[in-house]
Amino acid sequence: MRKSFMGVRLKRLREERGLTQVALARALELSPSYLNQLEQNQRPLTVAVLLKLNAVFGVDVQRFSEDDEVRLIAGLRELFSETLAEEAVSLAEMEELAANMPGVARMLIRLGRRQRDIREREEILAARMGQDRGGAPALRPMPYEEVRDFFYDCHNYIDAIDTLAERAASDWGLTPRDCAARLEARLEWHGIRVLREECAERGELLRRFDSGQRALKLSPRLRPGQMAFQMATQLAFLEARDALEAVSGEARLSSEEARRLLGIGLANYFAGALILPYRRFLGEAERLGYDIERLAHDFCVSFETVCHRLSTLQRAEQRGVPFFFVRVDRAGNISKRQSATDFHFSRVGGSCPLWNLYEAFAQPGRILTQLATMPDGRAYLWLARTVTHGHPGYDAPEKTFAVGLGCDIRHAERLVYSRSLNLKDSAHFTPIGAGCKLCPREHCAQRAFPALGAQLAIDENSSCFTPYTIKPADGADMRRTASPAGVASPS
Repeated sequence: MRKSFMGVRLKRLREERGLTQVALARALELSPSYLNQLEQNQRPLTVAVLLKLNAVFGVDVQRFSEDDEVRLIAGLRELFSETLAEEAVSLAEMEELAANMPGVARMLIRLGRRQRDIREREEILAARMGQDRGGAPALRPMPYEEVRDFFYDCHNYIDAIDTLAERAASDWGLTPRDCAARLEARLEWHGIRVLREECAERGELLRRFDSGQRALKLSPRLRPGQMAFQMATQLAFLEARDALEAVSGEARLSSEEARRLLGIGLANYFAGALILPYRRFLGEAERLGYDIERLAHDFCVSFETVCHRLSTLQRAEQRGVPFFFVRVDRAGNISKRQSATDFHFSRVGGSCPLWNLYEAFAQPGRILTQLATMPDGRAYLWLARTVTHGHPGYDAPEKTFAVGLGCDIRHAERLVYSRSLNLKDSAHFTPIGAGCKLCPREHCAQRAFPALGAQLAIDENSSCFTPYTIKPADGADMRRTASPAGVASPS
């Protein structure tokens, strides 16, 4: 741990507990003058003090971690790059804000998300109505966006739901081989029959609960692991309703629809934690070196389900590798994204074409590995593989996605996938970014359009453009030197 000056965070923790400096110093067995120096950033917060905070108050040390800082800095960089403020905010100022006032940083990022969501929907509405952008009404964030941000802010781990599911799995004697049968028996105990029949006319619905008949209808096309997950989701509403409502009630959501979607998301979380209990699953993951295919086989679930669960293993006293999980289609649409730690998924302008996630479509069913560096110098190990959903008929399109699982390079040695890779030679790592609109790599061969705050230099000989960062003279207005309209890269 580097020297960390986090006096404001420590002072906020003290105020939340209603303690004076003298009382906190006594509880931590420190002198009041030393504690005052910590709060005034005259001394760094040491590991010994962090451990004492954890022992005395049960404070999660993640609250003072560098990963949380990196996460906030990435969000602030995106926010300030996107707003194109006349007075640029330096990286040093962002680092200071993230380190000493994380609550303010989070609020700024949240307000920036809200502003961006409103702006994007204004543009969509204006395009549909043939109006100027200014004529579209301001809207609240979409419900699914609020729910996605809720899980992101929780680092994709909900302790109350996870521990409840683990306890239920133990009480019901669930094992991978008989999980579906035992869950069906539990539903029958609640007076609910499980019927294996099509849930919709075209067979596209996988699960439907008929409250009048007290029957849960499951598509016969589901595999045993999928059936177990659908039954576990239904049991969440029966066995964990109070816990779901408690978590949902604490979330700051703006609409009833968002709360309903969060309830479904929490029920799905409960289901994953029920069929893959935390300590048992983490123990096997560590023993097998996080071999996803072996874990999928041993727990009788899909490759994607294992990836999803691996991205949630962040219990304070027993953490797994902090993974980031993402799922995309061939068009680059991101339908799932979870981050247990500091990786920042871009919300603007798509993702990076150099990411191995897109190469996976050219090699279906094969696990691809990639060592990649971001513009801030941080390095990651990424795994990617295609997954296929459903068993459609001859005339129905097949659903194919690429799923990616990544972790910081410092955790890579714990994974079997790193055995044949040179983790020390960063010269051979693939340089990727958060998307062209935010990536500062000016001479990237795959750049689709210039970064926000850059303009185009037209190269007449090569029929392409080179983006460069605007550096206006003193007093110049950066907005006056925006990229010329109508310039695009050749197809």
